[in-house]
Amino acid sequence: MESTDPVFAIAIAAELAGMHPQTLRQYDRLQLVIPQRTSGQSRRYSLRDIDQLREIARLGAEGVSLEGIRRVLQLENQVAALSRRVRELEHALADEMIARPGQRVFAAGESGDVVSIRAGTRARRNTQVVVWRPLGHD
Repeated sequence: MESTDPVFAIAIAAELAGMHPQTLRQYDRLQLVIPQRTSGQSRRYSLRDIDQLREIARLGAEGVSLEGIRRVLQLENQVAALSRRVRELEHALADEMIARPGQRVFAAGESGDVVSIRAGTRARRNTQVVVWRPLGHD
């Protein structure tokens, strides 16, 4: 079972999260945690949903408003999506470098942009940082 598989009915999910089922319904209406639905429209919660409910409870106990919680969850989802994209790009770069060994070296420019420099060339230390270079090229 994966953490995103919808398996728990609302009563079980509420018990696992330490909440009342009506609270889960409210969070669904507010779109804080949106469970999947069966063909009969019953809510089904995943382990990820349960973790998110617990996070909402923790933030609420610390005094964060529901709107603040919504923003925290949005930002956490955005960070997760960006992290996935970075991993995809790292894999694509690694694949490219395997296909063309020794062809390119990348550096971060002064403004944060990615620049390509010739293999065997050193980046200017005061404005660029090498973020990747082929193995065996020091």
